[in-house]
Amino acid sequence: MSRFAVTNTRVFTGTHIADASVVVVEDGTIAAVGHEVPEGVEELDGGGGTLLPGLIDAHTHTDEDGLRTALRFGVTTELDMMSVPDVMNPVRKKVQTEFDLADVRTASWGLAHPDGHPHQLRRDLDDPVWPTATVPSQAPAFVEGRLSEGADYIKIMVEDGTAFGTSLPVVPPEVVAAAVEAAHERGAMALVHALSATATRVAVEAGADGLTHLHYDEVISDDLILRMREQGMFVITTLAVTASGASDGAGPRLAADLRVASRLNAAWRDNLGREFAWNAHLPNALRSVGLLHAAGVEVLAGTDAAHLGAPGLAHGASLHDELRLLEAGGLSPVEALTAATRRTADRFGLTDRGRIEPGASADLVLVDGDPTSQLSATLNTRAVWRRGHRLTPAGVTGEQDA
Repeated sequence: MSRFAVTNTRVFTGTHIADASVVVVEDGTIAAVGHEVPEGVEELDGGGGTLLPGLIDAHTHTDEDGLRTALRFGVTTELDMMSVPDVMNPVRKKVQTEFDLADVRTASWGLAHPDGHPHQLRRDLDDPVWPTATVPSQAPAFVEGRLSEGADYIKIMVEDGTAFGTSLPVVPPEVVAAAVEAAHERGAMALVHALSATATRVAVEAGADGLTHLHYDEVISDDLILRMREQGMFVITTLAVTASGASDGAGPRLAADLRVASRLNAAWRDNLGREFAWNAHLPNALRSVGLLHAAGVEVLAGTDAAHLGAPGLAHGASLHDELRLLEAGGLSPVEALTAATRRTADRFGLTDRGRIEPGASADLVLVDGDPTSQLSATLNTRAVWRRGHRLTPAGVTGEQDA
């Protein structure tokens, strides 16, 4: 049996600082949280730092390279929001046995108009023909197909292209509603891509569980906030990609941070140091974050980090900036950290992670400093564990109890 204890540490449980200084791990699972080290258990001195649950990025488009990069920054789980199943399924199998990769959940194919977003961005990627639904009666088959591929939730695109300076056909509202209903009948969540207030309203009218973006063309209206709260919806904020679209300089600033640059290869440093620059309006999104949070609508931390070529973003690194932006929008450091740990885990039914408590998976991040009072300390990474397997910040995998 592999056993170790992280000692001399502040313990953030996913919601609060615990009255504890020791976390004991046995065979990849948290066995105890307290002040005592069982006899014979190896002690790892936390140096007075803070032990966090592994971070969860609630919106990415990922692959093996993305998951490996994410883990270096303490992101132990990514929620992929659309991918090609023939590519994603082998990666999902690999993460079960290889612990230098973050874990992943996926939507598989998203429901998109055959001539709509994101096809205009993928013309040179040699995709197979995407499954779709163009009338409500086709929605159940679409949902069933994605679940049979192993999808963990259903993704629906509502995008008219305005955000990208073009005009695109959209999935009709009645098809969106039918897909949401079909997902719910199968016990699956239905999530909607919405970058505009109009698209957000379509998602709310359809009864979606959550939004995979926070729109920024205007500050969210009081009536939408009320309906979202009444329906129990959540919003994945993706402020990091909005900042890139707004040419805010967030990505280049992050790329210049040595704590970040030292963990990225040259290609990812270059990608992070550029910007999308599509005239997004970040102040609107930040104001909306504060209004949603104050009204009790749950916000989850997600970045929209994708593959090389999506400028201003990098897997793992960008989630730390998402936390900064959530604080700028009105969340406290503790609330921002919860949005990237316990709250996201609970919303997606991942009850084995996003928390430090007995019985949870030993997905852990040890940092110097106290990010519950100074969020930038999350980048002071000393060690990362996924299922009890340790990864150093430089990305060198150790043994499970190293």
